[in-house]
Amino acid sequence: MPLVVPGINSGSDKSKTDEWTQKLVGKKIGENHDATTFAKTDLPKETRVIEPGSMVTKDFKPDRLNVHLADDGTVSHVDHQ
Repeated sequence: MPLVVPGINSGSDKSKTDEWTQKLVGKKIGENHDATTFAKTDLPKETRVIEPGSMVTKDFKPDRLNVHLADDGTVSHVDHQ
């Protein structure tokens, strides 16, 4: 099995993260999709929404989308881990 190092030789993690950053940052996660809200059902299967102060595991899953929320409930940033 070849060694894959995210950001070094996989190449696709950054483009996936950039794509989701453009779709989500500044929006809230909710039931419906509109100009200020992104529907939770439209997120990838491997997604976790992380609220301020939440504890999360440190296990590495390169296909998992982490959606980080600000205090007001809007998406502050996303990453793949």
